[in-house]
Amino acid sequence: MIRSFSFRYLVILFCSSVIASFSLGQNNLPAMPRARDLGVPFDGTPGPLNAITDVSGVTVGHTTLISGEGKLQVGKGPVRTGVTAVLPRGKDSMSNPVFAGWWSLNGNGEMTGTTWVEEITNTHSVGVVRDAVIQWRVNHGQPDPTSYWWSLPVVAETWDGWLNDINGFHVKPEHALHAIDTAASGRVAEGNVGGGTGMVCNGFKGGIGTASRKLDTKDGGYTVGVLVQCNYGRRPDLRIAGVPVGKEIPEDAAYSSAGFAQEDRGSIIVVVATDAPLVAHQLKRLARRVSLGLGRNGSISGNGSGDIFIAFSTANSGAAAADHVVDLKMLPNDKLGPVFAATVQATEEAIINAMIAAETMTGIENHKVVALPHDKLREVLKKYNRLAP
Repeated sequence: MIRSFSFRYLVILFCSSVIASFSLGQNNLPAMPRARDLGVPFDGTPGPLNAITDVSGVTVGHTTLISGEGKLQVGKGPVRTGVTAVLPRGKDSMSNPVFAGWWSLNGNGEMTGTTWVEEITNTHSVGVVRDAVIQWRVNHGQPDPTSYWWSLPVVAETWDGWLNDINGFHVKPEHALHAIDTAASGRVAEGNVGGGTGMVCNGFKGGIGTASRKLDTKDGGYTVGVLVQCNYGRRPDLRIAGVPVGKEIPEDAAYSSAGFAQEDRGSIIVVVATDAPLVAHQLKRLARRVSLGLGRNGSISGNGSGDIFIAFSTANSGAAAADHVVDLKMLPNDKLGPVFAATVQATEEAIINAMIAAETMTGIENHKVVALPHDKLREVLKKYNRLAP
């Protein structure tokens, strides 16, 4: 468990599968449709980008790895994985740590070293990504590498073994380093990118998704941003805008040929960023609210699901100074309600954005996971009078 009031040098990485070459930078990728584009209604007011990068200073980078097709050959592919990095203060994340807190809704997953740095990858790539983060910090952290004493990286994972040659160890240190080094502000690529490449969500293709909320001026005007790597859930449980979409679109189940077809065996990692001045124990409370956003979309957090969340605040810059007393700002607990609500709302939307942006993918042994069909989704929302104009 993390200590209650310590700082975090956070570099958050998600991993899923590897392509033959590095992906383009996120801002060079074609724009994918998002949930609001299809008329899905949501509560709250998003920021300009409706992304975690609406929180000033936060940057995101991806490495996407896709190669091969057909029969599984362990060590050769097919490969459907990648890495996604989130830096709370961009390249200053190492020298200017942030307050953070984490929480596990269901612990059938892994997030190592939560006291220091968070990384997100596929289940069998946690070790190599952890080592890559240490390497990056040694290379970039100090003018004199000999003065850099230790790291305790945080590495989180979700399982992509239905589509990816997960036992082939395709994620290499250079893939994690690339995701970190190319992290940028601005639009965040979603769907089949980075760590989300090989993911399955609610029986449809999953992946990376993001959303944000801007609070009213009377509530401080703060921004809350969420980024998810969603790989959880059963088709019958899926609800969008309160509508039982999963029951209305039962065709082409992702795991129809597997013995665990009716089980919730996936996971979800969620990162919450805010510029509200919160300290560690408040951020742990914020991380807990992510579970309510999952619940809005029908998640029951099944026994086989690893649902692990982390939240950080970019406020209180310079608070880690070691040579003088530091004055901190902290939002009163009685003022946390709007921040909690923003977290729930942004989490709900980020997951649906991931599913909307994801595209149908075929992986190992020709396992096919279909994308959530946009036209059918609109028909179902209209049927229940939930389609936004």
